[in-house]
Amino acid sequence: MGERWGKQVELFFSTYVNKVDRKGRVSVPATFRSTLATNRQPNLVIAFPSVRLPAVECTGSERIEEMQRRIETLEQFSEEYENLSLLFADAHPLTIDGEGRVILPERLKEHANITSDVAFVGLGAMFQLWDPASYDEHSAAVRERTRRQGTTLPASGGAVRAVRPAS
Repeated sequence: MGERWGKQVELFFSTYVNKVDRKGRVSVPATFRSTLATNRQPNLVIAFPSVRLPAVECTGSERIEEMQRRIETLEQFSEEYENLSLLFADAHPLTIDGEGRVILPERLKEHANITSDVAFVGLGAMFQLWDPASYDEHSAAVRERTRRQGTTLPASGGAVRAVRPAS
């Protein structure tokens, strides 16, 4: 569990690979559904194309509201505001049906090259959807970058600071 807004929240953990059926439906892992159930809108997944990766970013209703509040602190007509608020234009609210499935829109599947299988990748407050082979390549590259850069967890309560090893 983590803490957000002074209350305990469940986090998205682990990686699961599930089949996409011919209608574009996929089962959301039970542990992810349990985490989403802690939100005000418990059967809702907000999904949008990743800005940096061939993946789909997903979260619950409370996290997306928090993101909106943070974006609203920016100058309304700035490029930064425009860049970040575009995620709402590209977002898809996905309702979890009675069998624990969502329908993945074609646009999101195309962005992440998702066809017959989808990897659900827990990232704490959010999760991503990936083509499983693409995720395997990405995670291997991130592990190598982490090793090469000597990335470590920041000290508790301290400012986040990136430390790069000398070349």
